[in-house]
Amino acid sequence: MKLTTEIFEKTSRWIKRNARPLESALWSYHFEDNNADGVIKCIQAFQNEDGGFGHGIEPDFWSPHSSPMASWAAGQILRDIEAKPELNVVRKLVNYLEYTYIEEKKLWPSVMPSNNAYPHAPWWHWSENIQENWSYNPSAELAALLLHWSLGGGSTNEKGWETIKNAVAYLMEEDEMDRHEINNFQQLIKLMSKQETEFNSRINCTLKHTAEKVNSLAYKAAGKKKADWGLGYTAMPLDFVEYPEEPLSMKFGNLIDDNLDFYIEQISNEGIWDISWSWGQFENEFQIARNHWKGILAVKRYKILHAFGRLNV
Repeated sequence: MKLTTEIFEKTSRWIKRNARPLESALWSYHFEDNNADGVIKCIQAFQNEDGGFGHGIEPDFWSPHSSPMASWAAGQILRDIEAKPELNVVRKLVNYLEYTYIEEKKLWPSVMPSNNAYPHAPWWHWSENIQENWSYNPSAELAALLLHWSLGGGSTNEKGWETIKNAVAYLMEEDEMDRHEINNFQQLIKLMSKQETEFNSRINCTLKHTAEKVNSLAYKAAGKKKADWGLGYTAMPLDFVEYPEEPLSMKFGNLIDDNLDFYIEQISNEGIWDISWSWGQFENEFQIARNHWKGILAVKRYKILHAFGRLNV
């Protein structure tokens, strides 16, 4: 089963009419002109003077203030377009990560008190000891991004390696994990693949063994029944796989094809997908966030469909 040219064109029109300029630029980058300039211009609108990101770049919390989590969302996009460390927006982000690092905890805070003053989903509400619920989401990935983009070495690099060492030790003790935190560790593995020798010399676990542990947790976390997919926060196999050549793709086997079929079956007449969660509060703002997420989901899922040869375009 492939997604038709007609549906692809409907999605393209919906994105350009209704999505944020950021997702529209990402759509153009991936499926039209491969030009990153438009994405960079859009993402800079979410960056503050301190180098961090806010302003609802992650649509489920609308605080304009910089936060590590919003900066993580920006970092994912910058990596997606293969942004270089010399780029101004990247250098400012690296500086922000340097000075917001909590030395005594060897991580970045996941939820900020400022969230509470603006529309947000309940899981982004700050309270005392909230960090215990988040562990290394997003710090595991932020540390890898810091190493990936750092030009200075020295103390900047050490912050990254300290966090990764602690994060991997934590990972190895876990029997199950939230899918978002698994995604953080998956991206850590991909980013560290270019620094595997140093990883193996610094961390009390090889990168290969770390990847095997992450894949094991991902396989366990994914729903194996198609009837459960698309319900709430139930994870699907394709929440953990981006390309067919990944080892985890082979481990999931036929479930990957089933999930690709599910994406195609569930697409609306407009060429998009709705989200499966709600805030239960700030209803007017949630409807705006919901629309933003539709654009994000469309770009993400089309990238996967393209990687697996499911676009008939």
